[in-house]
Amino acid sequence: MLSMTMIFAKSNRFLVSSVSAVIISAAMITGAEAANIATTYNESCAACHDSGALNAIKKGDSVKWQQLIKQKGMSALISSVKNGMIQMPAGGLCEACSNDDYRKLIEYMSK
Repeated sequence: MLSMTMIFAKSNRFLVSSVSAVIISAAMITGAEAANIATTYNESCAACHDSGALNAIKKGDSVKWQQLIKQKGMSALISSVKNGMIQMPAGGLCEACSNDDYRKLIEYMSK
């Protein structure tokens, strides 16, 4: 018959391996998500935000991006992307993007 110590040790090992699996899965999803945002950026945003064409704030210009985020707020920026602006087409060339995707893209460009 199993002693309480043996039962506790076995369930503790199971718990540790389960938690480890969850942490590893979350890291893989986060990495895949970051890759998707980078791919979406390259396919939809880079044409203007890499070069600054049409007065687009360049990717990585953290100071300008943070000023814009602070000035307008994230929901207004997302709305601008969705609806378009004089120099940017509606959706920013990403027809399949959700509001969350636009937020992630803005955050990606601001770093």
